[in-house]
Amino acid sequence: MKLALPKGRLLKDTAALLERAGLRPEGYDERSRSYRLKSSGFPDLFFKVFQERDIPIQVAIGNYDLGICGLDWVAELLAKYPSSDLVKVRDLVYGRSDLCVVASGRSGISSLGVINDGFDRVRIVSEYQNLAESFALRQRLRRFSILPIWGAGEVYPPESADLAIIAETAAGNLASYDLVPLARILTSTAFLIANRDGLAKADISELLACLQPFEAETEAETVLPAGGEAKGEKMAEGEEVVRIALPDGHLLKPAAEFLDKAGLNIRGYAGEMGEGGECRESEKATRRPTIDLPGVTIKVIRPQDMPLQVANENFDLAITGQDWLNDHLYRFPSSPVKEILKLGFGKVTVVAVVSKDLPAHDVHGLRDLVIGGLLPTLRVASEYVNIADKYARDNHLERCKIIPTWGASEAFLPEDADLLIENTETGETLARHNLTVIDTIFKSSACLIGHRDTLSHPSKKGRIERIIDVIKKGG
Repeated sequence: MKLALPKGRLLKDTAALLERAGLRPEGYDERSRSYRLKSSGFPDLFFKVFQERDIPIQVAIGNYDLGICGLDWVAELLAKYPSSDLVKVRDLVYGRSDLCVVASGRSGISSLGVINDGFDRVRIVSEYQNLAESFALRQRLRRFSILPIWGAGEVYPPESADLAIIAETAAGNLASYDLVPLARILTSTAFLIANRDGLAKADISELLACLQPFEAETEAETVLPAGGEAKGEKMAEGEEVVRIALPDGHLLKPAAEFLDKAGLNIRGYAGEMGEGGECRESEKATRRPTIDLPGVTIKVIRPQDMPLQVANENFDLAITGQDWLNDHLYRFPSSPVKEILKLGFGKVTVVAVVSKDLPAHDVHGLRDLVIGGLLPTLRVASEYVNIADKYARDNHLERCKIIPTWGASEAFLPEDADLLIENTETGETLARHNLTVIDTIFKSSACLIGHRDTLSHPSKKGRIERIIDVIKKGG
């Protein structure tokens, strides 16, 4: 029996549920770096830890008999594949969040009824692309576009989107971003899900009986003061404003240090520093930092989203990784996005990785396994879908299937994928998970990107050039 468990927000309460059920997977806590777990109570039960949004897919295709994840990601899968083999078994009660349709408080949108009358095309931004499309169709929007993102949807309205569909665990957070809720699509809690064929197994009943819901004790979330994220946003309404996107995640700290060294006084980007110099979450850290440059606004978004957002002219400049720029350009070779500066920090190497147990020491050996039929279908897992696709084609890896992932990709090998296209800094994480590099694809570091037309914009060019000159000093 195989059970998929979530990382992130549901981990603590899921661990408590499993402990209460007597399953006790060893090492399932926030400090663990292991993805494969065993249970002392059920020795024949195999656990694997995934990013939450990967779990419904893995259960639906039959790689796992059971899974625990939020109802929002279950609904996202079923919105596109309603006849899949995924079955909702029971509500586990904990991990409540509301999936809401929101608009900016300054957009003039007070209800869903005014949308069709006030907009030629409604721009909807969300991680939940399938649910966003279903919502637009239900509302009979005459013209709409879905803007897919990896996260941070709350910062896009009103400049880059008219509506956002986001998951919120605290109602006060919407006010902190100056957002107005227009509708609730669903209320999500943790759900136990199953593969339809897996449910038919005779030995699953005892396990299902153990996994009963209970009220989990969760810590209250900190809510930012109302209006705290909206500072400086009024300037974004003017056509002359230069818009800059800065990265969150692992690039946040080195980007903040780099920009500080360059002399850019950006308030609210990294928050306070801990004793060891690490960036620490605080009430001073926001998604909309401010800067001492007139006519310039900043938003903090995911590096993965930046090339597409710059291509759509939602930002003039952005700091992202060359890996995500390449992934974008491999899919859109005529994209107007260009690299302006190499910044040097955030260095990683994008590599091809296999399990050490696979008898392939390089890509040629991997190709021989495919040609010889030892790998009837080569399963390639990666966050870099377009880089992975190009790598497979360039190396003539036939009968190939690309499996998109949303993080923790090393968990997929060897049970759920044969090849991983991943980035690494030192290789220690790969080695710890019994993985080995068989090919180096390219080296990547942070870079400044921009839209080729924006860079020659008559009213913005001077300010953009001055900003670029200042950023050069950081190197």
